[in-house]
Parts: sequence; structure tokens; C-alpha cells
Amino acid sequence: MSDDELRTVLAERLAGVRSRIAAACARAKRDPDEVTLIAVTKTVSPRVARLIAELGVLDLGESRPQELWRKSEELKDLPIRWHLVGHLQRNKVDRTLPLVHLIHSVDSLRLWTAIQLEAQREGRCPQMLLQVNVSGEDEKHGFGYDELMKMKEPDEFGGIVVGLMGMAAYSDEPERARQSFAKLREFRDRLREEEWCLMVGPQLEHLSMGMSGDFEVAIEEGATLVRIGTTLLEALETE
Repeated sequence: MSDDELRTVLAERLAGVRSRIAAACARAKRDPDEVTLIAVTKTVSPRVARLIAELGVLDLGESRPQELWRKSEELKDLPIRWHLVGHLQRNKVDRTLPLVHLIHSVDSLRLWTAIQLEAQREGRCPQMLLQVNVSGEDEKHGFGYDELMKMKEPDEFGGIVVGLMGMAAYSDEPERARQSFAKLREFRDRLREEEWCLMVGPQLEHLSMGMSGDFEVAIEEGATLVRIGTTLLEALETE
């Protein structure tokens, strides 16, 4: 496809997603401005990522740090806010921190500590979300609910924790994700009452939950960040 053809396809898909976000917000009596769309560009070329940014979606997500490094370099002329939405290995923290607007996937104390040490070395204060294993699946990364509730001195760790991230178990039926999303929201609200919450961030304002298959349910349950790839970018130019 030419750039003009790609731009037309992307604009149509983007309008559809924004309409669905607005409808979900209306059902939940929420302001659509409370929800940030993150276009997950992990499957597409930098050309497609550039076009969607030029259409006004400046929050882009990558699952692999190496792809974030590469695309952020190729698109450095645009004011993109990069989100790391996949697993971050500790040996990639140093190269990732200077490039990323928000890390969604802080999934262990070891990673949190590695981020702290690198942030101190670089004089940075990165924003991050704590990933919670909301589905309880063994193959998913993330803190357990009990693990976070038992933490007593998280102020020892670096960065600003601005919320939680979670992924529901995969299902063809979006409604099946509702219980997981509601549980994460309720857990966030419980954490806000914990003394340690006051030490780590501005009241855990963000909930990153919901992807292409279930983002409307996530919004109805309080998501402030939705991570959408397939619905926007499926079958477009890949690497």
C-alpha cells in the first residue's frame, strides 16, 4: 500500500476505535478524556507506526525492548510517548529507561530494584505500573495480590508508581474478562488506603487493562490506559 492508502485505512480504524471508547465511557458515565489509547505497534513496520502517530496517536506501545529501541530511533523526529507493555529483562533496563514514557510491566521486586539502581545512576525518576497477575495463570508475569498487600517498605524502591497493569485470561467472549478487571480496580482502591501507597506515587491513578478483544469491558470497569494492537493494525505492513 502507498502511504495515502495506509493512512486512509488507519484513519478509518482509528475512528472506529475512538467511537467504541466513547460509547464504553458513556455506558460507564465516564469522560472519554480519562482514557488514553495506546497503539501497540509490535507487529508493524516503523512506516505504519509513523503514520498512526501522524494521525494523532502519540502514545505507542512495544512489547520487546529491542523493538522500542529501534523504532524510537527511527521515529525520533516525532513527539511520541513510548510505552513498554511487555516483559522487561533486568539487563535491558539501562538502555530502555531514557526512551520510555511509562513502563507498564514492573512484575517483580528484582526488576523494581534494577530500575531503582539504574534510575539513581542516571538521575532519573521513571514512571511505572506494577503488573498484577489478575488471571492467576502460571505463564503470566506479575505480582500476586497477596504479595503486594504484604509489602511494607516499597519506598525503598525507585521511580514513581502511577498505577497497576493486568491482563485477563484470553477468551473470545469479552464479558469473561469483566471479573478480572473489576477485581484489579477494587484491589487498586484497597492499595490506595494502604500507608505505603502514599510513598510510591500519586495515588495509583492509572489502570492499564484491556486490549483489542476486551477494551470496552475494561473501560467500563475503570481502565485509564487501553493497549490496542490488532484492531488498529492487523494485516498492515509488517517487518
